[in-house]
Amino acid sequence: MTDLFPPTRTAALEKLAEFLPKAAREYTAQRNYDRGPGNHTAVSTLSPYIRHRLVTEQEVLDAVLGRFSPSSAEKFVQEVFWRTYWKGWLELRPAVWDAYQQGVIHALDQVQTQSGLRSEWEAACKGETDIACFNHWAHELVETGYLHNHARMWFASIWIFTLRLPWHLGADFFLRHLLDGDPASNTLSWRWVAGLQTQGKTYAARASNISKYTEGRFSPVHQLAATPAPLEGAPHPPRMAPPVGDDIETGKRSVLLLHEDDLSPGWIFDLGLTPVATATVDASGNVSPLHLAPHVATFKSGIIADTTNRWAQKLGPVTTGVQSAQDIEDWARSHGAEQIVTPYAPVGPTAAILKSVTAMPVLRALRTYDERAWPHATAGFFKFKKKIPELIGAVKGLHPV
Repeated sequence: MTDLFPPTRTAALEKLAEFLPKAAREYTAQRNYDRGPGNHTAVSTLSPYIRHRLVTEQEVLDAVLGRFSPSSAEKFVQEVFWRTYWKGWLELRPAVWDAYQQGVIHALDQVQTQSGLRSEWEAACKGETDIACFNHWAHELVETGYLHNHARMWFASIWIFTLRLPWHLGADFFLRHLLDGDPASNTLSWRWVAGLQTQGKTYAARASNISKYTEGRFSPVHQLAATPAPLEGAPHPPRMAPPVGDDIETGKRSVLLLHEDDLSPGWIFDLGLTPVATATVDASGNVSPLHLAPHVATFKSGIIADTTNRWAQKLGPVTTGVQSAQDIEDWARSHGAEQIVTPYAPVGPTAAILKSVTAMPVLRALRTYDERAWPHATAGFFKFKKKIPELIGAVKGLHPV
């Protein structure tokens, strides 16, 4: 596991450098092919690092657009902005994440009371169905913490429409096992496959498509749902105003709170922050009612340790793994802090903890990249995509970390 994705920024930069020559023509031509574990060489495999901002979207865009024109690298640039779009969409509609979490709880309750459902769910998670490609992807996910994006789409479609399992449980299975598991990208992608995100439009896994893009490794002819009907669900909640970051009062005695959503804190220090102490948040207990896969917990602890080691001279004394609002408040008081400063945590487990901190001001610093992009996630990606040239122009010159 760590051989494929060493939990360090150095490893991330090495992956970026290795992929960079392939980010234009080769990526465009080969990106849809899933050649199996250890053979995902046509895609960047940077997602575990970008998700936690061990390298940032901006750094990746700067590197690619420093070598290729926006038109040559259009497909890869769009993939980077898909992640940005999903985060922005969920920021404007946080109730969708709340509904997903309630849906997971409800589905797990059904698993406990319906023995047939429990057996089918366990077989899917263990890769013990009658569909060979699905079983392969289940094993690859559990064993490596990664799946090619095309395989994720096929897997989700088979889970929902062929196996007829609750989509919430599939999304939860991914979120507990993916090294790049992200509340926005994961939840909204599963909703998209199910016909809930672009309402009424599903993603159907086809045997011919699987055969083509696995280069004949799999061909589940006559095994997949032929005409999947979209799931029924509530309409999208009303759109909220985009978030606004807080201004940091550098003259006050401050502590810094680092979390897995942004592990490149250099830009915070550039704002003038000199923390008297730093703590890292462990939000693992808020991800799912079930336990995270051990490799995910190990990867997260590794990248956090890498971050605190690299920035040790700026952080002051470091406390690791605070897990609750009470933990955070007690820690901040112990250092005589007047305010807690943290990079803005998008909708998800970390944000939920931070919102519960009430005994001391929490200043959430919002990156310019997010501030400019998220407000455009008002509808579908096609509309957002039209803003990419403008966003690329705004990205240039921003401090990368």
